[in-house]
Amino acid sequence: MNVRSAIQLASAAFALAILAFAGPPAIAADTIDPAADAKAFQKYFTDKFPKLKLEDFVNGPYSLNEDMHRQWEEKEEFPPYDFSLDAGKEMFAKPFKNGKSYADCFPNGGIGVRQNYPYFDEKEGKVVTLELALNRCREANGEAPFSYVKDEMASLTAYMAYTSRGKPFDIKIPSDPRALEAFEDGKRYFYTRRGQLNFSCASCHVQNPGERIRAEILAPALGILNAMPIYRSEWGGMGTISRRFVTCNIQTRGVPLEPQSDEYRDLEYYLSYVSNGLPISGPGARP
Repeated sequence: MNVRSAIQLASAAFALAILAFAGPPAIAADTIDPAADAKAFQKYFTDKFPKLKLEDFVNGPYSLNEDMHRQWEEKEEFPPYDFSLDAGKEMFAKPFKNGKSYADCFPNGGIGVRQNYPYFDEKEGKVVTLELALNRCREANGEAPFSYVKDEMASLTAYMAYTSRGKPFDIKIPSDPRALEAFEDGKRYFYTRRGQLNFSCASCHVQNPGERIRAEILAPALGILNAMPIYRSEWGGMGTISRRFVTCNIQTRGVPLEPQSDEYRDLEYYLSYVSNGLPISGPGARP
């Protein structure tokens, strides 16, 4: 049975799984409970893969069986993302034309802070991701923004992730109703089917982790952003979170959104929060 058939046959069971994560979509902010969602989300995966430790999920498909784990260990001896990591370190240290640098834009000089992004900016009323914060830093210092899906942004975020390796995701959701709505909107996007294939993000990454779609081995949704940015063999290079979201929409034959759109930022907020407590493992590598 192919993956698509399995998804269709499991749709009823999947609907029940969604309810287990916190019930049907709620609109009123006082009914949104991110902590309960995160607890149920993590329990779903630890029940589905009882042999795995919680922190193992950040290794994506490489955590799911011994053969793939050995592949990951071999790949980590000479990781394909090293070139990007070196480039990101050099870029991060290089001053802007005005003499300032990325370190001037971030707490702790930008070192060891990846686990705190994205965050909800109560003044702006929106989610701010690390990629967005980096481009805002550049623009505030008279530099042109980088593409959200190209090598420069991937290299910068790779270096910042590397300085946070081992630190657990610590995403905050303030009591501001707009923050709760952003979390809920991200959750809704994650479970909504779209595209000609009528897939949601959850169709692949909740129902079928470890299965294959074409050459891709599907990763569990839990911990999926902890390893970002990632080197993918199919890309032949590094990719940002923005690139991954865009690619997923294209793979379901849907219309991708603009990188760093509100929907993608809210989706990142949701996926990061429900992986709170899992360590940063980025940059990573995937098939």
